[in-house]
Parts: sequence; structure tokens; C-alpha cells
Amino acid sequence: MSTSEHAQDRYYVPHGSHWPIVGSAGLLLLMVGVSNWLNGADIGFWVMMAGFATIIFMVTGWFGTVIGENQRGIYNAQVDTSFRMGMFWFIFSEVMFFAAFFGALFYARNMSVPWLGGESNNFFTNLLLWTGWESTWPTNGPGNVGGEFDKMGPMGLPLINTAILLTSSITVTIAHHALIAGQRNVLKIFLALTFILGFIFVFLQLEEYIHAYQDLNLRLTTGIYGSTFFLLTGFHGLHVTLGAIMLLIIWLRVMKGHFTPDKHFAFEAVAWYWHFVDVVWVGLYVFVYWM
Repeated sequence: MSTSEHAQDRYYVPHGSHWPIVGSAGLLLLMVGVSNWLNGADIGFWVMMAGFATIIFMVTGWFGTVIGENQRGIYNAQVDTSFRMGMFWFIFSEVMFFAAFFGALFYARNMSVPWLGGESNNFFTNLLLWTGWESTWPTNGPGNVGGEFDKMGPMGLPLINTAILLTSSITVTIAHHALIAGQRNVLKIFLALTFILGFIFVFLQLEEYIHAYQDLNLRLTTGIYGSTFFLLTGFHGLHVTLGAIMLLIIWLRVMKGHFTPDKHFAFEAVAWYWHFVDVVWVGLYVFVYWM
């Protein structure tokens, strides 16, 4: 057995790294900063930004280390399997994350609001607390929290953004098949189209938020509808932003000649994540904008 074959059979033991400590420090700064900022302390904003900067520094450095080690051929098949398992469980945790928010939306629409409107055997929630209030959706509750507002409809920007994300799912698939087939120029073009579409989605969602605040009086503080609308769409927009950045990094690696038809898990991992983001948006578009 050759030395290289023997190295591939050995169990890979990661070397010591300072990046987890840096990441933990960044998360601590972020938590302390956000909590102080929300409680009115001016310094909290700057502590929060320091936390963000530390986390960005950690992610950049740690990913750079992993990419360098991979390009030097340090990782073997066992490490590749570990990466795949890690990405699988990460996406599963994201599924549970969004399931919690969809669950909150379901509970509010199908249980809490009807109970407050009298669809319950417990008269205290209707006759005693909110006599005469009729449950409808969307609503800001019987207390009319946030004042009058208009619902964000499914047409216009939301429909355009849906088409954009569905198209980006097609372009990243074409790019993946081009990578497997060794068609590097096709890979570069369609991968670039994917992250460009992602950033366009984020820009249009920002326009949608401006429209909601200025024209519809729909805000995060507009009762249960406003809070669930902005939490679901906002966290999804954050995931699209992170996914587009990851796609951009993968594209830069492609431009440097990284990845081969039989060794490109980093590309696959980002493609998995992007398809997950697209699927979540389809569900979000149906349950938040249409229903």
C-alpha cells in the first residue's frame, strides 16, 4: 500500500484551533450588546457591532483554514462524510427553526384568535375579556395593537420574488450539472446568475418592507399579524442573504479553479442550503401572503 493510500485510510484527527474561542467571544459580545441596546444603553449598539465584526472575522478565518487544508489534500473520505453529516444536521436544525415560526402562525390563526372571538367553551376569553369582538385574519388582535393597517398582498413584489427564487433554484442546478460535466464556463455563468438573483431578492424585500411601513402601516409592532409576518419574512431574508454570500464565495473559488467533477462537496452543501431556502419561501408565500 502506498503512502497516499495509507493516508486516505487513516482516521483524521483535527488539529487544535483557536477559531472556536474567537467565535464564542463574538457571540458573547453580540448577546451583551443586543441586550444592552434593547434596554436603552447607547454603548450596547457598539458592543453589538463588535460582536458582529468578531463573528465575521471568525467565519472568514475558519473557512479560509478549511479551504486551504482541503486544497492541500489533507482531508480524506472520512472527513468528507463528516462534512456531509454536519451539513445534513445543520439544515435539519434550520427546518426545525422555521417549523417553530410556522407553528406560531398556525396557533395564532387557528386557535388563539378564534378563541378570543368566542369559538371556545371558555367564556372568559370572549364574553368577559373582549365582548363583541369577531375574529378575522389578518388581525392585530382585539386590542387593535399598532392601529389600522393593510395586509401585504401576494401580488406585486412577493410574486416577483417568488419567481426570482424559483429561477435561482434552476440556475444553481444547471451550475451543479455543469460542474459534474466539466463545463466550467457554464458553471461560472449560472452560478453567478444564482447569487445575483439572491441579492436581487433581498433588495426587493427591502423595498417591500419600506412599502409596508410607509404605505400600509404594517410593522413589527402591528399585533400578531405584523409580528409573525416580519419574523417569518425577516428571518427568511437573513437566510437568503447568507446563502447569496456563500454562493458568491463558491463562485470566487470556482474562478480560482477549485472543485472537480468528483470532489466538490462545498458546492453541494451550498446548493442544498439554497434549495432549502427556496422551499421555505414557497411555504411562506402560500401561508403568509395568500392565506
